[in-house]
Amino acid sequence: MGLAGERTVKRLRLSKALTVPESTSIYDACRRMAARRVDALLLTDSNALLCGILTDKDITTRVIASEVNIQETPVSKVMTKHPVFVLSDTLAVEALQKMVLGKFRHLPVVENGEVIALLDIAKCLYDAIARLERATEKGKAIVASVEGVEKNWGASVSGSDSFIETLRERMFRPSLSTIISENPKTVTVEPNDTVLDAAKKMLESQTSSAIVAVDKKPQGILTSKDILMRVIAQDLSPESIIVERVMTPNPECATTDTPIVDALHTMHDGKFLHLPVIDRDGIVVAVVDVLHITHAAVAMVGNTSGVNNEVANTRMQKFWDSAMELSPDDDEDTRSIASLKLASEGVELRRSISYPSSSLPNTFAFKIQDRMGRMHRFNCNIRSMTDVITAIIQRVGDDINRKNLPQILYEDEDHDKVVLATESDLTAAVDHARSAGWKGLRLHLDYSGKRGHRKGSSSNSLDYAHTESAWASAYSAVAAGAALVAGLGVIAFLRRSSN
Repeated sequence: MGLAGERTVKRLRLSKALTVPESTSIYDACRRMAARRVDALLLTDSNALLCGILTDKDITTRVIASEVNIQETPVSKVMTKHPVFVLSDTLAVEALQKMVLGKFRHLPVVENGEVIALLDIAKCLYDAIARLERATEKGKAIVASVEGVEKNWGASVSGSDSFIETLRERMFRPSLSTIISENPKTVTVEPNDTVLDAAKKMLESQTSSAIVAVDKKPQGILTSKDILMRVIAQDLSPESIIVERVMTPNPECATTDTPIVDALHTMHDGKFLHLPVIDRDGIVVAVVDVLHITHAAVAMVGNTSGVNNEVANTRMQKFWDSAMELSPDDDEDTRSIASLKLASEGVELRRSISYPSSSLPNTFAFKIQDRMGRMHRFNCNIRSMTDVITAIIQRVGDDINRKNLPQILYEDEDHDKVVLATESDLTAAVDHARSAGWKGLRLHLDYSGKRGHRKGSSSNSLDYAHTESAWASAYSAVAAGAALVAGLGVIAFLRRSSN
């Protein structure tokens, strides 16, 4: 895998770049972006060399709000010219630092003079934080094992421990209230306002979203990506179409007390880039976007009062190095705890917390609330109840009494609680959710001891025996995973010590 700091841009999560000639009309460029469902487009000159970048925010503020003729105007007139780029063999840390310092989200990647990919810092940060969270969650087992090593070998890991603990304090604990300014730029529109009116307000405030509010409470959100996908790509007129018709209704919101990392998880899971923040009365006080959160999280790694920029940059580099070193290649992220494998050099427990894409045919999104009221989201294999239960244990295991195992229920369109007892129940529930256009299923744990109803068949004692077996398998998988990680932690520690 390479030592910390030696990982190149090739090893980060890259998106295939969409490129078009700079002479392309804005309309055609927008249609291409909508077809690929991307929010950034790279432009090339007559020599096929990178010469510009166009984002959905540019389209809203430089095109729609400025009432530019999209049919006749070439992209070259509104693009950001000569964007910063990196080579594919650039050190990942250098590329990420460049994005942080430049305060931009997308970074083109060039190889042999040709644009090959687009780097998204928000995705990279999410990957890094997810790895650190996995390390933290398994930290107790690792530390316990390493303490035994220290007694026998006289070694110390206080430096590494303190660094991870520092990251945890600085990144996992602070809430959104720490990054919201006293006068946040929040654009508010009414449902009957036109998209053009909303775009002009977004241009004036230099934001990429507008809250659709009634009595100061959010009824929807309109983003620059919505304008691209739902207005321009659908050949609708921004001057006449009202916001209510193209907004995202009932957006998921955070509160000022929501931890920054939880907000990043929420946005990643929901695949959206803007998150309204409400107070206790449900009134919007701010909107944070993924770039805002990304830079805030990274800043918390490097910034400490009284330190100079060099020290801050060193800490930031150490964060990226450590985060990247914690896991092997990203293509193994869909591995569940029940199917552990050993990689050639770097070996790490892979959990379903790595959030594989819900577009995969055999995975789907689920969410479940713990007894503290916190919502946990995960993607999971829809063909295995054991995998689903394993994911539940990993998130709300402290709430579960192993002597009184709960039934797993899901909520249908009538808000009825329907039992998930077998793989066939699980598959049927997901098929139903997909046909209804749902993004995920909400799960509940029932401790009443009463057998809930099932769709399509009557209750069968064999089904509940099957569920108990799945619980047993899941607990065994979790225990095996923790033991493996503890052992690997010791091995990794000994390797580092010997080096």
